[in-house]
Amino acid sequence: MIDELYITGAGVSASSGIPTFRGNDGFWTVGSINYTPQEMATRSMYENNPADFLLWYFKRFASYRNVKPNLAHYWLADKKLITQNIDGLDGKAGNKDYISIHGRLDKVVCYRNEMEEQVPFDANWNEIDLSSDPNDEILKKQLLKKFKIKSESDCFIPKIGVSLKPYVLLFDEIYTDLYRISEAENWITNAKKIIFIGTSFSVNITSIALRIAISRGIDVDIVDPNPIKINYDKVSYFNMDADEYCKLRNRYN
Repeated sequence: MIDELYITGAGVSASSGIPTFRGNDGFWTVGSINYTPQEMATRSMYENNPADFLLWYFKRFASYRNVKPNLAHYWLADKKLITQNIDGLDGKAGNKDYISIHGRLDKVVCYRNEMEEQVPFDANWNEIDLSSDPNDEILKKQLLKKFKIKSESDCFIPKIGVSLKPYVLLFDEIYTDLYRISEAENWITNAKKIIFIGTSFSVNITSIALRIAISRGIDVDIVDPNPIKINYDKVSYFNMDADEYCKLRNRYN
């Protein structure tokens, strides 16, 4: 059994300077000129318009590749953890076996059938030369080269088994064991308590966790300055941010 399982969302990384996904400056509230985020962050866009997809992804996510972990990440470093965040900060803080259920921006995978298992590897974003402050067209060429996407009949098309893809779960993809979903469900099922920190409960993994918690009578804590109220009698609320909660736990443990 797992005494305490932590499931974290974007609120945990806010004090590191990473915008929450759905805030006024959030990743999913800012799209490209022609597409909404829900249209851009899709496998379909990667397959049919890889240059624009990679440019959007690089600007929205990889620009935060050098951000440092905060107090909450370090406090969670020795905890059983599932995070929705792709920023990789839990790994930088020293957590060796956390589940990044939506992927990690510091990793890439080979472009394959999404059900096929494989091991993500280092993205090496420093290969993108930003020293000359390149414009978007130059950045697109660099990104297409890095992700091994070549032109076919005047169109750039990712090639199965050759091209690379960011290790990130896109809107039109499903949870698979590439993202350790079976392991995550096992952790949730075997938890004595589940502690949600900094999540809006708007993604599937939180729905899965809550459904399992309610069906098994698992205690739940929700940590958020403005917590979502859950219709479940075994919930405790902590109206505070992640850093405040970690300091509180340190004080009483």
